[in-house]
Amino acid sequence: MKILSFGASTSSSSINRQLAKYAAGKVTGAEITDLDLRNLSLPIYSSDEEEANGIPAGAQRFLDTIRAHDAIVVSLAEHNGSYSAAFKNLYDWTSRLEQKLWSDKPMLLLSTSPGPRGGATVMEAAKATFPRMGAELKASLSVPSFYDNFSNGEITNEALACELQSAIDSL
Repeated sequence: MKILSFGASTSSSSINRQLAKYAAGKVTGAEITDLDLRNLSLPIYSSDEEEANGIPAGAQRFLDTIRAHDAIVVSLAEHNGSYSAAFKNLYDWTSRLEQKLWSDKPMLLLSTSPGPRGGATVMEAAKATFPRMGAELKASLSVPSFYDNFSNGEITNEALACELQSAIDSL
């Protein structure tokens, strides 16, 4: 199984990218592509920009990367209760190419944050919209208080580790 893994953030030390990569790596025998959103530079979406310059190559690369994989593990960063600006921009541009941008791929949807809600607000938004955009949502998990529950490259809270393994098994 080829799995696309990414954290929906452009932070060089993204805790969401760490979580997505960790979860994808727990799928037995999977070939993992760890996507760094910093490599997909895009102008801010607007219809004027699209009309003047077309859709940026980065959006097509993202869509092609999704299509080249069997499943997706994504962990959402939450910025003020919503998607990070960089991810939302990528999501907007890519949906201009293909409304069902997730290409009917099985998806494990994760989120985490330093705080006790673990990105729960952005998780709810994604659970409501991603299936309409072509995600076959297999499972979701919000991991609270990342720095208290993730250390040395793994989940340290036993209950969360079990929940995550159940979610992974659904792929």
